[in-house]
Order: sequence, then structure tokens, then C-alpha cells
Amino acid sequence: MLRSSFFPNTFTFPFLLKSCALLSIPITGSQLHAHVIRTGCHPDPYTRTSLITMYSKCHLPNNARKVFDENPHWENPTICFNAMISGYSFNSRIFNAVLLFRRMREMGLNANSVTMLGLVSGCVVPGHLSVGVYLHGLGVRLGFDGDLTVGNCLITMYVKCGEVENACRVFDGMPARDLISWNAMISGYAQNGHARRVLELYREMKLSKVTPDPVTLLGVLSSCANLGAQGIGREVEREIGVLGFSSNPFLTNALINMYARCGNLARSHAVFDSMAEKSVISWTAIIGGYGIHGHGEVAVDLFNEMVESGIRPDETVFVSVLSACSHAGLTDKGLEYFDAMETKYGLRQGPEHYSCVVDLLGRAGRLKEAMDLIKSMKVKPDGAVWGALLGACKIHKNVELAELAFQHVIELEPTNIGYYVLLSNIYSDVENLEGVLKVRVMMRGRKLRKEPGYSYVEYKGKVHLFYSGDRSHPQIEEIYRMLDKLENLVKEIHQPAVKYQGKSEELLIGTGVHSEKLAIAFALLHTKSGTEITVMKNLRVCVDCHLFIKLVSKIVNRQFVVRDATRFHHFRDGACSCKDYW
Repeated sequence: MLRSSFFPNTFTFPFLLKSCALLSIPITGSQLHAHVIRTGCHPDPYTRTSLITMYSKCHLPNNARKVFDENPHWENPTICFNAMISGYSFNSRIFNAVLLFRRMREMGLNANSVTMLGLVSGCVVPGHLSVGVYLHGLGVRLGFDGDLTVGNCLITMYVKCGEVENACRVFDGMPARDLISWNAMISGYAQNGHARRVLELYREMKLSKVTPDPVTLLGVLSSCANLGAQGIGREVEREIGVLGFSSNPFLTNALINMYARCGNLARSHAVFDSMAEKSVISWTAIIGGYGIHGHGEVAVDLFNEMVESGIRPDETVFVSVLSACSHAGLTDKGLEYFDAMETKYGLRQGPEHYSCVVDLLGRAGRLKEAMDLIKSMKVKPDGAVWGALLGACKIHKNVELAELAFQHVIELEPTNIGYYVLLSNIYSDVENLEGVLKVRVMMRGRKLRKEPGYSYVEYKGKVHLFYSGDRSHPQIEEIYRMLDKLENLVKEIHQPAVKYQGKSEELLIGTGVHSEKLAIAFALLHTKSGTEITVMKNLRVCVDCHLFIKLVSKIVNRQFVVRDATRFHHFRDGACSCKDYW
């Protein structure tokens, strides 16, 4: 345009400056700023607002403020104030934004929905939540409580600050909702671990005749993966096809992960194979899937295939392959990959990689090496690293090292109930009742309660949930009768050793029945012979239940797939895929 001897005007510069902002190229933006001054377009409020936005998006809020302060007598000042307020929020300077908002009010300027959006968008970290709550109240007083865009922004703010219930109140109080409203709430529930509520909201959304988009379906698929709700996941896959999103790589990767975490590795791999172009995220999903199912050799082969295909591994895929090696007992292979991260690929080994290797060494009984590795870490060990060592001490009954690991882990994660339970179980295994009592006193003093164990199975599109010792299911009498039969058959082929007498024997033969036994009994009542049964459990499966399910798989000639807190167990013909290594 310039070479053709045409001169830019006030209509030209806003588009150019917006492009600089989107590309984050402040040097070009500054050169354009000089053009603005030379052509005399500087007083134009839209050009100056574009300059403020450009500098703000390029993370130069001080430059933006200089532009803002250059002319105290703005024509159409509200849009300039809004641009500077949004700029401060974008750069996480919320208090500057609030001060400027106060000045705006003192000048008698009316705030509009754009002002509120600029302010609220800066309160998406927990440290700024109190400011966000104040702004929410102010917005109500100024009459913006019915504004759709402000409502959506408030939902996002509360969700990102972990205040899901407050987000839900805003959502429920909205006079009208659009797709952004539903997505904000669904993503909020998914990110904060409320998977069941995601699926409930998704059903409600469909009844409201709102068509989902890829953002919606990503949140739903992640929740299906967490819950093991394969039936709903299949419905979502069909919907992806109907809506024309089959080529969306994010959704395809989410499908791979969902099917793997629902126990259907065959379908997970089929989706992976159908991808025309596989990214490192796709490879990570399928490698992680085989890893949690205990197929470490396959995971390793896939990793090597990925590297041979020319895709450079990143830190995340190394977590998946190291974890796969740990679950399958491939100790030397895992150590080889850990070293290759730095020496071959120049990647930084983070706490998440160290925790995998500590777990790898610990499971193999190489506790001294695991402890030496922690001492040599280039980064500070986090709770997961010490927790991995504590878990290894449970397997090998090393009380002294367990106490040391526990001391470190509760300094980092004092409210993580799992570590207290783990130490209590270690003391229990070596019959140290004083130690068990000490842990219980500590838990009581810190007002910590053990999460109740529960398991569930999906049958005819409905999830059937069972707690330990549960008697609330409408078919509970039939379930317990089936369980009695199974227990009697188990006793015929396996008499507990002397060490299992008393309390441990009660666990084995069903007194105070663990939830997975109830789920299996229910599934056997309602499925045909030969049908694979999949059970999801929130806690790690105990030794006694693990043995019980192995024996039942042989008695009834069925395959059971049990997903516990750490991995999948495939039980068939009296054996488990984990080879009792979990």
C-alpha cells in the first residue's frame, strides 16, 4: 500500500495494530506507532485504543499506559478506559485495573459490560478471588447480573479459582444461556474432578436443544475416562461423527484416552490407527493406555515406533513410558529411558519423572538405589516422589525407610489421607499396633478421615455404585446370596494359610465385604456367561480381594477387568495380568 503511494488513515491502523497484538510483535507495533504520529492519526480514539491493546497484548502495559496518559481529554473516553483496564487484567495487574476503574467512576463515566469483562477476566487466580467477588457484587448493583457475557465471565472466574459451587449459582441464576455458558460450566466441573456432574449437565444441555461443540465434547470425554463410563463415551463418539468433528485431533486423542481408561484397549488402538496424522499427544495417550493395563512391552514398542516415525518425544510422553515400565517391572529399560531424556534428547527431568523411577526401583526391591536417586535429584523432591518410596516400603515391609519417607511426604502434603493409610498398613503388616495407633491419633488430631472405598459397574447405560459393606442397592439380598456362593466355592479350592486366620480371613471370605466383591456379584447376576465384566474402584485393590477375584475368574470361567486407583488388572483363569506385581 505504501509502495503504491497510498497513505494509511484512521481506518487502516486499527487493523494493523490488532494483527501485531495477535502475533505479539511489539517492534513492528512500535514502528506503526511512529507512522500513526507522522500521519496525524494520533488523536483518533479507535487508533489510540488499538495502540493500548497492542502494547498490552505484547506484555508492555507501561507503554500502553503512556499512550493512555498522553491525552487527558479523550473523545469517547469509555472505550479507552476499557482498553487500558483490559490491558492491566491481561497482564495480571488487577489492582491497577481496579484503581483505573475507580478513576473512571470518579470522572462520572458509566461502566458497561466491556468494562466488567475487562475487570473480571483479571481475577482468574485464587489470590484475586476476593476482588472478583467484590466485582461480582458491584456488577449486580450496576445491573449487569442479567448480561450473558458477564455471566459467562463470572462462571469462568469462579471455576478457575476452584469455586465450582459459586460458578453453579451464577449458571443457575442466568436468565438465558448460550453454548459458552454450558461449556464454561462443563469444563469447570471436569477440571475440578466432578465427573458425574459433567455427565448430568451434558444430558441437561442436550434436553435444552443446545448443540455441543468440540470444547463441550472434550469435557464430557475426560469425565467418561475418569468414571469408566464407556457407554456414554460411545454415544459421544457417535455424536462426534454426526456433527462432523471426526477429524478434530483433540477429540480423537481424548477418545484414545477414554477407551483405554474404560478398559477397552482394542477400541483405543483402533481409534489411534484411524488417525491420518499422529502427534506426540496421540502417542502419549496410547502408550499411557497400554502402560496402565500392564502391557509394558507393547508400550515400549510403541515408544520406539514413535521415535522411528520422526516424532521427537517430550517430557509428557516420557512420564507415560516410564510409568509403563514401572507397572510391568521393566526396571533396566525404564532406567535406560530416564538417562536418555537428558543425554539423548536434552530434556529436563522433573519430579514427575523421578517419582516414576523411584517407583520403578522400589517395586524391584532396590530401595537403597531409590533413596540415593532422591538424594541426587537436581530438583526438590515433591510429595509424589516421597509417596512412591513410601509405596515401595509397603511392598517390601521396610518400616524404617517408610517412616523417613512419611516424614517428608506429610510436610509437603499434610492433608493427603492416602499416605497416612499407607503407613498404617505398613505398621499393620509387621504387627506394630503401637505404630497403627500413632497414625490414627495423628489423623484424628488433623481431622482427617479415610475416603470410603467404592466400586461401580455400568449395566444397560446405568452406573451401579457399591460402597464397602453396602446394603442400599434394591437387589442387595440377591447380591449377597450370589456372594455367599462364590465365597463357599473359593473356600473349597483355597484354604487360608495360618497367617490369614482371624481378621485377614474375614476379609478373604467376605465379612465387611469390600465394594469390588459386591460389584462383581451384581454383574454376574445380570450378564450372560462368557461376558467380560469391568469394575471401576476408587482405591487400590487389596491383597485379599485380588486373590478372591483371581479364584472367582477360574471358578466361573469369566474375565474380570478391575481398574483401581493406579492401574488395570485383567483376571482370567485364576491369574492376573499384573502377575501380582502392583
